[in-house]
Amino acid sequence: MDQSLGKQAMPTSDLPNALDARRPRGGRASEIRSALQEEIESGRLPPGTPLDERALAARFKVSRTPVREALQQLAARELVKNAPRQGVSVARLSVSKVRAIMESVGELESLCAKLAARRVDEKLKRELDSAIASCQEAAVHDGAAEYAVANTLFHEVIYTGSRNEYLAELIRNSRRLIQRYRVRDFHSKSQISKSLQDHLKIARAIQEGDEALAAQAMLLHVPAGSSGFSEFLATIPTGFLEAGSEDLV
Repeated sequence: MDQSLGKQAMPTSDLPNALDARRPRGGRASEIRSALQEEIESGRLPPGTPLDERALAARFKVSRTPVREALQQLAARELVKNAPRQGVSVARLSVSKVRAIMESVGELESLCAKLAARRVDEKLKRELDSAIASCQEAAVHDGAAEYAVANTLFHEVIYTGSRNEYLAELIRNSRRLIQRYRVRDFHSKSQISKSLQDHLKIARAIQEGDEALAAQAMLLHVPAGSSGFSEFLATIPTGFLEAGSEDLV
């Protein structure tokens, strides 16, 4: 007699719960949190985007429990917000918070360029030349996405050249916080051209060991000043900003 006939098949609706039970406690929630965090920080999930537990559970093929835990972890990182009667959505930043982050990034990047100029050697000079060449190639022959990659690599060369990993990590963390507000960077030839010219000035100052000029050139490169920030703010869709943000200058 086939004993399997006496076993009741598991309902399809219970499969996510069974799969969750096989994973280490909290492991699946962390995986979901990590995936959503990357999408939020990169801008693929823009500020204000609703996050539905049921839809996320279906997407990740899990029950709603690890999704709920993942959203709680994201809320602790201030990346999502749970509003009464509105549910969970990707958190919006206020104008003042955006300005504060950009100012911090500008000052930290400026210090990083200063230290790179102080500690420049032949290896860093060659790496800067290579990074500039990549930026020029992307500016002439490629589009916004390719230039954005070249831009990141240029800045990473300077972070490494500063020989201060603590400072470099502070900058990377701050950039991750603000990246979702920079989705329109390099979308025009004029933006790319200005960025490239800034890079040339920064690289030249570092290669010449001019700490003051390297710091000043980098500070002007990051849109944290009054006019630069106003121009940057104009590129941010209104819906990305926290309601009631009135301090627009």
